Amino acid sequence: MTPTNAPAASDTDELEYVGFWARVGAAMIDTLLVLVICVPLVTFVYGRSYWTSAALLQGPADFVINWLLPAIAVVVFWIYRQATPGKIAISARIVDAATGGKPSTRQLIVRYLGYYVSMLPLMAGIVWVAFDPRKQGWHDKIAGTVVVRPRHRGPARVDFPRQGAP
Repeated sequence: MTPTNAPAASDTDELEYVGFWARVGAAMIDTLLVLVICVPLVTFVYGRSYWTSAALLQGPADFVINWLLPAIAVVVFWIYRQATPGKIAISARIVDAATGGKPSTRQLIVRYLGYYVSMLPLMAGIVWVAFDPRKQGWHDKIAGTVVVRPRHRGPARVDFPRQGAP
């Protein structure tokens, strides 16, 4: 029996894993959008002196604006669209690595937290995407997700294990 959120077999023939540089481009788009929203907000709350301060955090609003709101926005986009605006721009989406279906909310929260694990050792877990056969970063491996998009020219065919197959 196939799960209801699993892709049809023909869908997997039409998909490819999204590689390192495409994901870097998507991340740049997302970062720009976050900056366009957060920079004016923290400047409004703390004034121009915010940008010359050596303090890691200026106060509670700084934490909410620069850490909490972006985290919530990213996870909400992942839950409802399976992608952030940057991934949407490159036609990519996050799927469950085992089924190809929509990941659970738990998986997506774990994936977000996994970014910190991926970034801590000199971004090694992010760079791992470039070398992994399924283009998974450590955050994807921890959460059990992959990033896919419609096949354009990619060399890596998407293969999801069949349910009940050894």
